[in-house]
Amino acid sequence: MTQELTPDIAAEGRERTASGTAAAPSSGALVVVLVGTFITVLDFFIANVAVPAIKADLHATAAQAQMIVVGYGVAFTSGLITGGRLGDLYGRRRLFALGMTLFMVASAACSFAPDVTVLVVARILQGGSAALMVPQVLGIIGTVYTGAARDRAFNVYGLVIGLAGVFGQFIGGALISVDIAGLSWRTIFLINVPLCLISLALTRRTIPESRGQGGTRLDLVGALLITVALGLVVFALLEGQERHWPVWVWESLAAAAVLLAVTVWHLRRRSAAGRGPLIEPGMFRSRLFSVGLVATVVYFLAMGSFFFTLALYLQLGRGLSPLESGLMFLALGAGYFGASIVSARFAATVNARRVAAGPLVLAIGYTAIALTAKDLRLDGSVLWLLPMLLVAGLGMGLTTGPLTNLVLGGAVPEHAAAASGLLNTAQEGGAAVGVAIAGTVFFPALAHAGGKADAYPHAFTVTLIPLVCLGLLASLLVLAAPGRAARR
Repeated sequence: MTQELTPDIAAEGRERTASGTAAAPSSGALVVVLVGTFITVLDFFIANVAVPAIKADLHATAAQAQMIVVGYGVAFTSGLITGGRLGDLYGRRRLFALGMTLFMVASAACSFAPDVTVLVVARILQGGSAALMVPQVLGIIGTVYTGAARDRAFNVYGLVIGLAGVFGQFIGGALISVDIAGLSWRTIFLINVPLCLISLALTRRTIPESRGQGGTRLDLVGALLITVALGLVVFALLEGQERHWPVWVWESLAAAAVLLAVTVWHLRRRSAAGRGPLIEPGMFRSRLFSVGLVATVVYFLAMGSFFFTLALYLQLGRGLSPLESGLMFLALGAGYFGASIVSARFAATVNARRVAAGPLVLAIGYTAIALTAKDLRLDGSVLWLLPMLLVAGLGMGLTTGPLTNLVLGGAVPEHAAAASGLLNTAQEGGAAVGVAIAGTVFFPALAHAGGKADAYPHAFTVTLIPLVCLGLLASLLVLAAPGRAARR
């Protein structure tokens, strides 16, 4: 791929490695950082399955149960950009290891939480720890790998994100159903502890230390502004639907808009003074990066919200257990895995037209699912949905990894590390807000149709309409990006 399409993240990393020399490619480094990626994304989705069991065991209210999910998502999303900048300044391997250590401790606290208050606090700490760990992953991959190996690594990264989301329902349902040692829902958090211990033992051995460029001190004002602004947006959207959009939600969104405007002014002012802003405004001069980032948000809006609505339809509308519902998600996983393998073969020639086919296939899959669910009687088998779920999974697999590669390919090399943090925020924030958007359509449609079991197919079908539109919009946005096939 040409230099125009792919930032030389590896060159940047080699300039600032602890030893001052280039790091040799290591498959072990990829495995370690992807374990961190997998467990953090998994914990975003897996808690949805466990909420009913947690409510019954800890006698949680509906609001407290929601905060188990929302608290993690808000802390995770709002801290990603700052976490990435801390890695640039103090070392990506160091921040990755610190984030994983804190994530392990927070996971243990979740698994042994005596009441719902402790669990919510531990979940927020989990999200904050993930925000320290995850932004380092793309920077580490770019430091360790070069050329076609880096392209393949980016596609594997996309594969892991999708598989964590797709299989989160299945893994959570299986762990709760097996009920190891009578721990029930607690096992979904406890399983993180041995995974973190193994990864931490291998981190120093497999991952070289590296730092980014641009300043030697953290932009504390910028970090505070953008963390609060993103936190307000995600929290207001996630809570707004549940609270029936009270005035304080709109006030929060208005305050976030003001804070974002102040943030832009602050970043431009600090950049003009050469003082190393949290986000360098110059990175948005690349049309490929800017348009690709918007396409990423739109795509993850459609992807994250689908997992949420499908789980509601299968468990509450069709009466499936968490494990049975999780098994249905395996069709998505099969399509995702197969398409990701195919995408990896063409990683070195990624281009906008090829990537745009992924969201289009996703929209086709959603349309077929909607038509099937609408005509599927309550006494009919949900297995009729499996072929359509397979198509949707194909669309996800054709998009996630290649889109990551394409967007980072549009970043100016000197801003590649910051671009990775923004891309992580677009992915996780899009998935979180997508759940809120789906809820604003699903629950009113459910209430309008009577709220009984036979109303769920109607609500599910109606909710898929905006998701189809989001898939088509993501495809059009990718086509608008000035990417083209080229070989490195």
